[in-house]
Amino acid sequence: MTLTDPATSALPNPAHAGRFAAPAVPLRQPRRSPVDTRTTVPVLDVTIPVYNEETDLEECLRRLHGHLVDSFPHSFRITVADNASTDNTLKIAERLARELPELAVMHFDEKGRGNALRQVWLASSSPVLAYMDVDLSTDLAALAPLLAPLISGHSDLAIGTRLARTARVVRGPKREFVSRGYNILLHTLLGARFSDAQCGFKAIRADVAHRILPHTTDKSWFFDTELLVVAERCGLRVHEVPVDWTDDPNSSVDVVRTALADLRGMARLTRDLVSGHIPVPELRAALARGPLPASSRTSELTPRSSLFGQLVRFGAIGAVSTVAYLLIFLFCRGFLDPQLANFLALMITAIANTAANRRFTFGIQGGNAVRHHFEGLIVFGIGLALTSGALALVHGSTTPDRWLEVATVVGANLAATVARFLLFRLWVFRRPESEAVAK
Repeated sequence: MTLTDPATSALPNPAHAGRFAAPAVPLRQPRRSPVDTRTTVPVLDVTIPVYNEETDLEECLRRLHGHLVDSFPHSFRITVADNASTDNTLKIAERLARELPELAVMHFDEKGRGNALRQVWLASSSPVLAYMDVDLSTDLAALAPLLAPLISGHSDLAIGTRLARTARVVRGPKREFVSRGYNILLHTLLGARFSDAQCGFKAIRADVAHRILPHTTDKSWFFDTELLVVAERCGLRVHEVPVDWTDDPNSSVDVVRTALADLRGMARLTRDLVSGHIPVPELRAALARGPLPASSRTSELTPRSSLFGQLVRFGAIGAVSTVAYLLIFLFCRGFLDPQLANFLALMITAIANTAANRRFTFGIQGGNAVRHHFEGLIVFGIGLALTSGALALVHGSTTPDRWLEVATVVGANLAATVARFLLFRLWVFRRPESEAVAK
């Protein structure tokens, strides 16, 4: 990374790129303080990530600069983040930086929008950070309502959404389908609540960004989703602004390739959350807003209570558990009798299944893990009774071959799975009202 113009001297140059060390964790605050707009550094830093945008860059920067001069009441900076452009993009940006004092340029030898945004935001001294795409597809009239809740301390992140009822959007059916389908997957598989992950029009408070950015890793388009999912898991407030958005027909973004990369990103993010690679409990303790007087409201306490979403996540975990169960059963059946092989396979997968459903299907982290696993073992006992009874029944009526045994335990497991979901939802992972009020 290089700072290509003296106008960027206010930006500290981080000595480490990629993985950043998180600062010490402070005590959680019940609300954010308003941004001090009298600061000597620019209140707002808007990043424009670019790669080979020599055609649109100058018009974008002049239009954005003029809008901020005319309508933004505080100091600002526009930072062009050049991602290894091979055309004249960098030269154009540097020329404009010599003309416009509020414009800064940072050049990166490595491609990747996520990488550029992460490094620019971590290096910035401004209290409010934002970014938008160079095509300015989003009407800039939405910028003020995007920034206002961050400056006031009301919200931690703000995003433009093209999927709100009051948004006005002009784009082709392919992009519409991909966007809506992707967001449905985020809601069902990751329990996300934000409506539009991919709109290139977002802002975040720097005090929050500097905490969670070190725990993001994506260097490309999935960066937005990763940031938002981690923010929600940490108990941060995401403000959504319906936007007027017009698709750029000349956009160089490969929609299908980006969508596939996003799916891979979802799988990787899920793995990082499961493994604890992202320290969500610690971040939540430091960043989540304190409880409100109405803290017993179900929508705030159980953001993952949607039955459809729970069924999808439970089904995905169940499919993996079933495959693992069969592999363990077949392995153990080679040297154990069917009942003992069934017991070991069911016990191993039940413990892992309870932990996965606790964290992902029902969104529970922290306390009561021992109680949940104890109750999960009771549920395991019910499943064991069903599968053991089915095996005893088939062995009592015939001499089954190995594949009839497998079919029997699979059928019994399906029945046990239905019972397990109902017991998890209605008993094991249900928050009592008294516990909700206490929290």
